[in-house]
Amino acid sequence: MVTWSVPKRLGAEFTGTAFLLATVVGSGIMAERLADGNVAIALLGNTIPTGAILVILITMFGPISGAHFNPAVSLVFFLKRQLPAQLFAAYVAAQIIGGLVGVWVAHLMFAEELIQFSLKERTGGSQWFAEGVATFGLLMTILLTIRMRENAVAMGVGLYITAAYWFTASTSFANPAVTIARGFSDTFAGIRPQDVLPFIVAQCAGAVFAWAYCNWQLGEDGDIDVGKKA
Repeated sequence: MVTWSVPKRLGAEFTGTAFLLATVVGSGIMAERLADGNVAIALLGNTIPTGAILVILITMFGPISGAHFNPAVSLVFFLKRQLPAQLFAAYVAAQIIGGLVGVWVAHLMFAEELIQFSLKERTGGSQWFAEGVATFGLLMTILLTIRMRENAVAMGVGLYITAAYWFTASTSFANPAVTIARGFSDTFAGIRPQDVLPFIVAQCAGAVFAWAYCNWQLGEDGDIDVGKKA
């Protein structure tokens, strides 16, 4: 089994998160420009590329770094004692910086002003609850799919986020690095900087609840073939 060096693992987290944000923000700009005011069509145009790029990025970078691209995911693997504290902090830093770079790349590609601060309001109890639900579902997808069918994680995450864009009131950020980065884009995918912190709190709470739930769900039966024990 290949063991990748820490710089290469951090490089994978940086690059993967950058491409994720370039896709989220870039497809949002393109979708809004082409949708002629139809927000549903614009959201669809934002959703499909995001789900697709996640499948690609996780397939490419999964063997190198685990393809977290998300501090909430890294938090859970830290809690599982599969990511040491120092590396956890480095992962989060690489993800946040990568996310910001991805936003700026999208701005440059679409001739937008490079440095922006979003004015799009995303706040309130229903939005925060939706972020908790979205992140709970994402981590549940990752943790249970790793155990049940590891080679399906990339597809599972891509499909989950595609669905969660539409069934959650917040359109499923489900990622603190994504949330921070989108605060610096006053485009279709943006979120006001003052709305970022409650989203992150809800995301981290959802991730921790998912970790606890999956520990219970797998529990003592986790190593037994599905269906062999009632």
